[in-house]
Amino acid sequence: MSNSILLLAVLTLALTCSLVNSMRFELKSGHTKCISENIQNNAMTVGKYNVVNPNEGQPIPDTHKITLKVSSPNGNSNHYGDHVESGTFAFTATESGDYTACFWIPDSRMAPSIVTVEFEWRSGVAAKDWSKVAKKGQVEVMEYELKKLYDAVTSIHDEMFYLREREEEMQDLNKATNSKMFTFVFLSIAVCASVAGMQLWHLKTFFERKKLL
Repeated sequence: MSNSILLLAVLTLALTCSLVNSMRFELKSGHTKCISENIQNNAMTVGKYNVVNPNEGQPIPDTHKITLKVSSPNGNSNHYGDHVESGTFAFTATESGDYTACFWIPDSRMAPSIVTVEFEWRSGVAAKDWSKVAKKGQVEVMEYELKKLYDAVTSIHDEMFYLREREEEMQDLNKATNSKMFTFVFLSIAVCASVAGMQLWHLKTFFERKKLL
């Protein structure tokens, strides 16, 4: 029963990590909006973004164009779009951790006060466009489902190893913390004992000089 619950929890976590991160937000000129996504090493991720045209049917003015930079956990640049109205990015993660997409509009007199941006970010299983894989007359429905299932199992397998690594890191951290605390307590006791011994020796010497002992 416990194994079934654990498997269900891992399945839920893996599928949650693979959901599509789709949103619409407002971006003020002179300000930066950053969105982060936790992506594992070797996982594929894709994203697309566009500025909502305030004047439908007309070209988007230059003042509404934005700048975007997608960075890895260690600060490496994975995508950069300068003064654009829309764009896409796709890459395979080379690091595990939080990848960040930052949008901004340089502050100027001509820039609008607020621009609306639509942003969609997919990672893991959700990053693969299975509708293109399963072409009519080329792939049977069962084969298509098996490919989806295989990719989901691979994602769960990678997630389990990732969680195991995090657990080992936490255990190592706890051991190191306990060792440092033990050393600190031991040194504190030694210092207190030394100070107390010096105080007793000083009092004894003082009383002997005063011939009180």
